[in-house]
Amino acid sequence: MKRRFSSFIGMILVCAVTIAQTSISLLPKPQLYKDTGKNFTMGKVKLSTPVLRPEWEVFIMNAGGEIVEHSSSVIEVELVPSIEEARLNGAEAYRLSVSNKRIKIEAVTEQGVYWAMQTLRQLERKKGKRSSVAGCEIVDWPAFRIRGFMQDVGRSYISMEELKREIEILSRFKINVFHWHLTENQAWRLESKIFPMLNDSVNTIRMPGKYYTLEEARDLVDFCKKHQVLLIPEIDMPGHSAAFVRAFRHDMQSPEGMKILKLLLDEVCETFDVPYLHIGTDEVEFTNPHFVPEMVAYVRSKGKKVISWNPGWHYKPGEIDMTHLWSYRGKAQPGIPAIDSKFHYLNHFDVFGDIVALYNSRIYDQAEGSEDIAGTILALWHDRLIGNEWNLVIENGLYPNMLAIAERAWRGGGTEYFDGLGTILPPEDTEAFKEFADFEKRMLWHKEHTFKGYPFAYVKQTNVKWNITDAFPNGGDMDKVFPPEQELKDTYHYNGNTYGVRQAIGAGIYLRHVWG
Repeated sequence: MKRRFSSFIGMILVCAVTIAQTSISLLPKPQLYKDTGKNFTMGKVKLSTPVLRPEWEVFIMNAGGEIVEHSSSVIEVELVPSIEEARLNGAEAYRLSVSNKRIKIEAVTEQGVYWAMQTLRQLERKKGKRSSVAGCEIVDWPAFRIRGFMQDVGRSYISMEELKREIEILSRFKINVFHWHLTENQAWRLESKIFPMLNDSVNTIRMPGKYYTLEEARDLVDFCKKHQVLLIPEIDMPGHSAAFVRAFRHDMQSPEGMKILKLLLDEVCETFDVPYLHIGTDEVEFTNPHFVPEMVAYVRSKGKKVISWNPGWHYKPGEIDMTHLWSYRGKAQPGIPAIDSKFHYLNHFDVFGDIVALYNSRIYDQAEGSEDIAGTILALWHDRLIGNEWNLVIENGLYPNMLAIAERAWRGGGTEYFDGLGTILPPEDTEAFKEFADFEKRMLWHKEHTFKGYPFAYVKQTNVKWNITDAFPNGGDMDKVFPPEQELKDTYHYNGNTYGVRQAIGAGIYLRHVWG
């Protein structure tokens, strides 16, 4: 095993160059990649796999192939104890080799096999009725174990069909978490059979009558598992709970409210066959000091781990299973795994300006994950009512931004944290510009092919150039707007003052951002 891939040791330093020179638009870019030129042509194929056989059968059929027991062309899947090169998150790692007559996949788990299959889909090129798969050797693993997105359906109901569409297509890019924010002041979107008044239109102030049945919730859990995505349901408490108060006339933190809430949690925990329940706890005044500890203990007694927003309730290690950071005040705590959603709210983003910062951003300013830094979730908070749900996708730049974080969370690294100067593209001769331009090229390939017919709000911007003049004389604030490497292109004099001209690149330029 080690001899076959010994070339990867010397390849680490050149893998970025190697993959940049190939015409393959892999996204996220694998950790280690070698182009061999030995393409596999799909025809009569022998299939050997201990897992995901129905999925492999569909893959082969869609590629124009046919499964034949005694074919000399083979797709072989093997579960192995470890992938030696994978320094992190070995359960999701895989090794993939494509040659003229064989596709070989090695992985530790079914999830790793699934990610290898998604990579193969991107390596596939149609040739008439059949496909060929680009010859290569890959070893791949994620830098962060949580790579997710959140939909706020409490404020704006989104159809089950649309949620499944988003989960399925994002899983192709190794997004592995869907955070389902189910309850809000406006509505309680999860059916309750024991308290049907929660879903009654009279207690819903936005999109009345729209909620998910318990059967739909179970079905979505199964759908996510099929696509190797972890569903994290959120029942927000004790804040963002006006819908609860309208239905019961009791605050969640009252003795009566807590009794009702525990009955609801029985129903929720029975419905969701998942390891985690998110309990919110943000943006609220805590009037009952026993509420949060008691609810955490109750959810844990149901066999679930608990996630809570930070800022929110203050925990010590052992008192919560994971925190979810929001706003600039969110701080990871040693001994408590954290998900970073600080500054990562897509409803606040400009798709052309912020995607640059998002792609360059080091998640929680870390190059890779750890026990304490689990990963990131991009959140869509639907504060404003938008009638057409596809507009939620277009106006929030869902897919371009998710592809940016899909690559960053898988690859790790980045140049700075999101609240730096990264919203402006650096000069063309810098490595950061070249990396973003390469990502943009691959992303636009997927817009044309993978996302054909989907709402994908992005066009090429690395070729758009601006000359921007100082708003104030003698340098002024422009020195704060542009990074140091963005040198003056020219100067001119007027009325005794000197003004500078700098070149900026991109379809959206921030001169002053919300965080400076």
